[in-house]
Amino acid sequence: MPPAKPTDPGGPPTGNPRSAGGRVTLRDVARTLGVSVATVSNAYNRPDQLSEDLRRRVLQAARELGYNGPDPLARSLRRGRTGVLGVVYDAPLEYAFADPAAALFLGSVTRAVQHHDLNVLLLASPHAAPHPPAGAPAHDPTGPVRSASVDGFIVYCAADDSPLLRAVLERGLPTVLVDQERHDEAVNIGIDDAGGAQAAAEHLLSLGHRHLGVLCLELAEQRASGPVGPEREAQASYRTSDQRLRGYRAAIRACPDAALHPTEAPHNTPQAGEALTLDLLRRHPDITAVLCMSDVLAQGALRAAASLGLRVPQDLSVTGYDDLPSSESLNLTTVWQPTGDKGERVGQAILTLLAGQPAQPVTLPTRLVVRGTTAPPRPQATRD
Repeated sequence: MPPAKPTDPGGPPTGNPRSAGGRVTLRDVARTLGVSVATVSNAYNRPDQLSEDLRRRVLQAARELGYNGPDPLARSLRRGRTGVLGVVYDAPLEYAFADPAAALFLGSVTRAVQHHDLNVLLLASPHAAPHPPAGAPAHDPTGPVRSASVDGFIVYCAADDSPLLRAVLERGLPTVLVDQERHDEAVNIGIDDAGGAQAAAEHLLSLGHRHLGVLCLELAEQRASGPVGPEREAQASYRTSDQRLRGYRAAIRACPDAALHPTEAPHNTPQAGEALTLDLLRRHPDITAVLCMSDVLAQGALRAAASLGLRVPQDLSVTGYDDLPSSESLNLTTVWQPTGDKGERVGQAILTLLAGQPAQPVTLPTRLVVRGTTAPPRPQATRD
């Protein structure tokens, strides 16, 4: 078969440009236009190398031929980069959008990297169902991590014994761990979780509270709900939960007549916080204050108090953790953490690693913000 007849670059494409495989390629466009392959490539990848008129003609001809541009996968293989960062979130995908603290963090990370030709791929991994349907395929939480075409990873709040975390570290890519235990293969960015928690508990003790309830975030990958005993506490593998509980206990140790009553939420939602607070107050009617490991759980504790007819802070004091934008309007006493700054530091760290430079671990400060949901307990406060 004779070769396709080239056309003048200014004229319409003619002949049959398709390669033997049936798909129009960049080389086919160049042959049809009678220009070099580099000229067509530059029209997509280096437009400053062509006149505006020539680039317009190349793109128009490509559209008419059915050519949709360079294959992104092939281009990334040639460059050795995908231009994508994998953000590993060890929870169901919807939590990344429903949890305000997670949304703030992810937003600040993307702002830090978006001007460096990088995109973010959210790799969430829902926990396996306790009773999967018959015939359902085996749940593999590491699948998204092992198959992801990314240049590096950011791991947000994974359990230290998580298969997901192990799979990330085994990839050997530039990795930043957020709010987790340190690993030699990665850089850690986090906050002073224990210090913030200790400050919140000390604040309540200084007001005179001696029986403190605690609404814990998830302690370990094996989900649980309800009172936390010594065995469950010893199993804690989520650093955030473990450190905050340690901070509360450090404050209690300095006050021998005080008691801590922890209970665990299976999910970080107001609904879970409300249900656990109701159960906690039924079990321990002498509790006069509740320490919550998140502002979201604290919202639930406030709902529970209202449903029981308890006034906050006169009958029940409540503290949160995170200082979300909504917490000021709730007048919530809480522990502030620099969520936006943390996301920016994480973005800077991964950019440094991708540039082949070492990045330093960072621990950011926390501080107690006292508002209107805490006050001294009423004398001999009891509940039916």
